[in-house]
Amino acid sequence: MSGEIGASPDLITLDLNLGQIDGLKLTEQVRAICEIPIIIVSGRDSPNDRVLGLERGVDDYITKPFHLKEVVLRVRSVLNRRSKVPDKQSEKITYSCEYFFLDPRKACLEAHSGDQVDLTATEYQLLEYFVLHPFIVLSRDELWQVVRGREWSPLDRTLDGHIARLRAKIEPLSGSAHRLIKSIRNVGYVFSNKVERIVTRDA
Repeated sequence: MSGEIGASPDLITLDLNLGQIDGLKLTEQVRAICEIPIIIVSGRDSPNDRVLGLERGVDDYITKPFHLKEVVLRVRSVLNRRSKVPDKQSEKITYSCEYFFLDPRKACLEAHSGDQVDLTATEYQLLEYFVLHPFIVLSRDELWQVVRGREWSPLDRTLDGHIARLRAKIEPLSGSAHRLIKSIRNVGYVFSNKVERIVTRDA
């Protein structure tokens, strides 16, 4: 992919089989220049294909055959996560952890050094939920309801893939000295860092 994407689309849906270029390769190229939400829609439904898609940064993965209403609902879900608008525009709430700041108004993760860390919509939503529930063990069912609005299946490793990619982005902020998201075997995950809620008001 070269040049600009075009008219700044709100969301991209891709098949893995695109002829001259593989959908996963195209996803990598898009992710290299922007964080537009991406949904894979493909007949390839192996766990390996799903994992590869997550590693490239897709927000969701829909397998064929599918019901059109399911696609519409999933697209809407991804877009809703990107368009959250706080009720109190004059009030700014920032969550401060030992290694980073989280700004819900900008959906932004910022290291204490001032550098911003790019997150996909799903990664941000997971991290925000973790930060709002520190030191509380969260089940996979609960986390899956947050990001997808439906029950989690033990055979679906998509959630674990999202969390693995999120870990890879936030763990370096702690200098690998502290695992921020810990796995709780047969249960789920826990965010193990103290969180301070900072409230300020715009002038």
